[in-house]
Amino acid sequence: MTGPRAAGPLVDAHHHVWDLSVRDQEWLSGATLAPLRRNFSLADLAPGARAAGVGATVLVQTVTAAQETPELLALAADSDLVAGVVGWTDLTRPDVADALAGLRELPGGRHLVGIRHQVQSEPDPAWLLRPDVRRGLAAVADEGLVYDLVVRPQQLAVCAEAAASLPQLTLVLDHLGKPPIASGALEPWASAVRALAARPNTVCKLSGMVTEADHRTWTVDDLRPFADTVLDAFGPDRLMFGSDWPVSTLAASYAEVLDAARLLTWELDTHERGEVFGGTARRVYGF
Repeated sequence: MTGPRAAGPLVDAHHHVWDLSVRDQEWLSGATLAPLRRNFSLADLAPGARAAGVGATVLVQTVTAAQETPELLALAADSDLVAGVVGWTDLTRPDVADALAGLRELPGGRHLVGIRHQVQSEPDPAWLLRPDVRRGLAAVADEGLVYDLVVRPQQLAVCAEAAASLPQLTLVLDHLGKPPIASGALEPWASAVRALAARPNTVCKLSGMVTEADHRTWTVDDLRPFADTVLDAFGPDRLMFGSDWPVSTLAASYAEVLDAARLLTWELDTHERGEVFGGTARRVYGF
């Protein structure tokens, strides 16, 4: 059963591409992720996205390699689908402001809308609060960019502290902060995500849920308590849909991910659905 559609072209605010002949994706290890150990291109994404009514996407980095972001920007420059790129740069480098400005000057540089780092893999639980990182985050804000947070539930409290200390920076929480959907345990994730949402400069992506659920047996009802939590905490005007393709293909097709998101937002009115499925992303990422 497909939920009601939002008016206007949809925005997919979170997806990836990679070419293993260009660069290895070291995070693709283990049997669970084995189906992802192949190339995924914009040409692979486009048919499913277009069939779903998606008119614009946000292409997000996957590795902490300086060479990747220029490649993603070049892809965006040649694409009529990718409207924004969330790239990577070393936030701890002393010349981070110059590095960000340099990315803007590259082919496709106008598509740079944000920066992301794999904070979930940092051994320091307070990495976001380090002085050198906070200086880098301030430079991101000064450049008019947003910062995507890829973190685990235990890191959400530090995210809230970072948001409080950098009110000029918009922080976008990817994948609801990766709650343990497979176990069904809402706490302590729910309390932590509500504390983050209390900061007005935070936004959340309705993304990544099917891969945090049981890949083979998940249902929309399994996702609903977690989606309801962020809908209540952030509101539709601070929530945006993202497919997390191709990672999502571990558990669902592109259409199934979108249908689940529509069913989870069934009770919203037309304007509110428009925010979740396009308005929030266009406003936050500025395209």
